[in-house]
Amino acid sequence: MAIAKKTTPRKRVVRAPIKDNTRTYIDKAIELVKWIDTPWKLFEVVILGVLLFGGYFAWDSRQVILNAITQSNHVAKLKEIDALQPIAEKLLKDLDAATVVVYRAALVVNSRTTMVALGQTGRDKSMDGMNSSLFGNDADRNSAMIAMLNGEVQCSKHTVSGKSTEWEAKQGVTFICRGSIPPEMGSFEGYTSVGFKTEPQDLTAVKTRLNLANTDMAK
Repeated sequence: MAIAKKTTPRKRVVRAPIKDNTRTYIDKAIELVKWIDTPWKLFEVVILGVLLFGGYFAWDSRQVILNAITQSNHVAKLKEIDALQPIAEKLLKDLDAATVVVYRAALVVNSRTTMVALGQTGRDKSMDGMNSSLFGNDADRNSAMIAMLNGEVQCSKHTVSGKSTEWEAKQGVTFICRGSIPPEMGSFEGYTSVGFKTEPQDLTAVKTRLNLANTDMAK
């Protein structure tokens, strides 16, 4: 008599449901929109979005930015426009620059305001009071901001990232140097941007002269 083989029943494999990532992202976006129920929360999201747009840059520099914000109530203030203009004019002449733009800064709200904009034909008052962001999606400007918060003058090729830099480009600017007002580390009330048609041969002299002007611009 033949002995029947004993067969082992197959285990049923239960597959996990495929996750719809698209649906997950949509759900998260809806939850975020529901969370933004006040103007203050909207402001927080916008600022975080701007700061994190550059990726690792914002996270890596968070302590520098935080220190500058916490010390912002203790820094010197900018002089009035009537006092800033002659200092900027002397700087423009001494460096044989194409442009000099002086900004007042507000780190807490990530904004800058144009105080004085000088070209080779004089002051352009159409730029007065123009508002834009300090940190944005321009890596060069973000890098310059961190350098200035550390008390350094940063020089680099000029890139167009907004209305003021577009104005500089129209004046023939291809190279730019930026320095904090006042120039000391931990003090930041604003900054001066000096534009050149060609890169200066002696950048050390440019940085020294810019720091002297920025010292005079602070009260």
